[in-house]
This record gives sequence, structure tokens and C-alpha cells, in this order.
Amino acid sequence: MNGMRAVVCRKPGELALEERPLPDRKADEILLAIRRIGICGTDYHIYEGLHPFLQYPRVMGHELSAEVIEAPKGSGYKSGDALIVIPYLSCGTCVACRRGKTNCCTTLQCLGVHCDGGMAERIALPEANLYPAEGLSLEQAAMVEFLAIGAHAVRRSQLIPGDRALVVGAGPIGIGTALFARLAGADVTLMDAVAETAARVSKITGIESTITAGPDAAERAAELTGGDNFDVVFDATGNAKAMEKSFDFAASGGTYVMVGVVKDRITFSDPELHRRELTLHASRNATREDFDTVVGAMRDGKIPTGEMNTHSCSLDELPDAMARWVHDRVGLVKAIARL
Repeated sequence: MNGMRAVVCRKPGELALEERPLPDRKADEILLAIRRIGICGTDYHIYEGLHPFLQYPRVMGHELSAEVIEAPKGSGYKSGDALIVIPYLSCGTCVACRRGKTNCCTTLQCLGVHCDGGMAERIALPEANLYPAEGLSLEQAAMVEFLAIGAHAVRRSQLIPGDRALVVGAGPIGIGTALFARLAGADVTLMDAVAETAARVSKITGIESTITAGPDAAERAAELTGGDNFDVVFDATGNAKAMEKSFDFAASGGTYVMVGVVKDRITFSDPELHRRELTLHASRNATREDFDTVVGAMRDGKIPTGEMNTHSCSLDELPDAMARWVHDRVGLVKAIARL
């Protein structure tokens, strides 16, 4: 194999299948064959030109499962092993990394965003960025990363069993957050601006309590909570106005976790924040501990991965498929490209 195929976003709105050189494996890296690629909201934003921290051209892709081709002597992995990719390249020495918070490393690079990612046939990565996929299908392994973001947000919230939790935004990240909030013992409600989306996700997850965002949302929230509002609110919308509105649904003494991120400024009423003594958390990416949580839940059959994997294509089909999906996401939860 002298070269490899890769899907390249040359500029906003332009995807192309290109021939690229094979990665040059460093002495401490493992050479991988990419097997499955989950398509993330971030990938759609890059395609649309909406990502604030990106240089084109870019090989996207950070939700990945892979197979070992070549590993260095002494590695814990061998040729043929199926692996999950942890796509956050951290330095290991900064103030955050020294405290185990590798997810917010001061020089963090995420595959497919800050550097070229896995929409390609091959990639070389450090062993620290790999996780065994034993007991999982390749499709499940490619879904671990986005679910780990939800698991991390739940861990950040420090919710306790019996808490009433509201997850705003019923996309893939919201789904993951809702599932792991429920597994942590919360009584979970889903909110989305589109009633059909909330209903579809309710069917997938089995979370029956839903709210349609809009003028009647406050009344519905009061009805569900006896007028108290929610002990924990997770916003996974990635929309500034929605994120500001989500403050309204947090109970006095409650917690609000920003799972989504936008480049806009987010404002809130300081008197209200103090009156209710709200705890406000940002939640970024995930750590290996969150991958442990997700993989364990998958192995135990607690995550409806089959229902979430709604669309698929080959690597060759991906440029055309993404161009369609970015404009038509009806029924789309998670698309996965197969190599």
C-alpha cells in the first residue's frame, strides 16, 4: 500500500476523496487501519464553515474505531486488535494534565479539528490515545467518544440518585447525557425545540418525560417538578439563546452544566444566579475514566447503540452523503462510515 484514501474538507462546502501519503509512524506510535467513522456535529460545522478554530484543508473525523496494523515492541497491543480512538492529544505536563484533566489540556489538539483526523484509511497514534474495544462491535466502538462527552458532563454535575435532571437538546450529545444521567439515578426529562425529535429520542432511549421548547415550556417544567424546576440542567444545544434560556429551568440550589459550546458570549442575570445560588459548570470533551463508564455500560447492554446508528455509507460515498445529511437530518441520529 503506497498511499491511502482520505476525505478532505478543502474549504467550507467542498468535500473530496483524495489520495494521500501513508502516515509516518513514530517509534512510540501505533499504526492503525480505520474501520468505522462516526460523523459528529462538529464535522457538519466544519463542512459548513461554522467552526471557530479551524484551518482548511482538513481531514475531519474523531469518532473512530480501528484495527492495529503495526505496534512498537513492548506495546500492550498487537496486530489485529480492535481499538477505540481517544481523539484528544494532550501534552501530559501542563497544569490541567498534571491534575488528571487531560480533557482541558492547555495545548489540547482534537483529531479532525486542530489537526488531521480519521476520515482516512490509516492513522498513527500514541498508545495512550487508544482503548481496547473487546466485547464491542466496530460500530459500537466508533460511538464511544460522543457518548463519553455525555458521561463526562454527568460526572461534572455531581448529581445524586433521585435528582430531577433536564437535558436540553436531543441530538447525539444530549442523548448520551440523558442516558448517563438516568444510569446515575436521575429522573430525566428531555427538551427539544422540535417535538418530533424529542418524541423520536424518547422512543430510542425509553425516557418518557419530554418538553417542547417554546412559550409553554415553563408551564410544562413546573407541572413536571411541582413548581420547583430541575435539580440539574444540562444544555447540549450549542445555541447561545437556548443556553441562556436554560438558566430559567434550574431549581433554587441547583446545577447547570454547559455541555455544548458556542463562540458567542453567554449572559445571565447575576441577581438570579445568586438568589438561587446556582452552580455553573462547563464540560469539555472526556477523559479515559469516562470511556471506562461508556464501554462498561455498552458491554452490559444498557446503551441502545443499534437504534442510534440510523445512517451509514462507505468512505467513497462519504463526500456525497455528508453533503446530503447536512441539509436533511430528518431521522438522523448517528451516521457511521464503514471501511
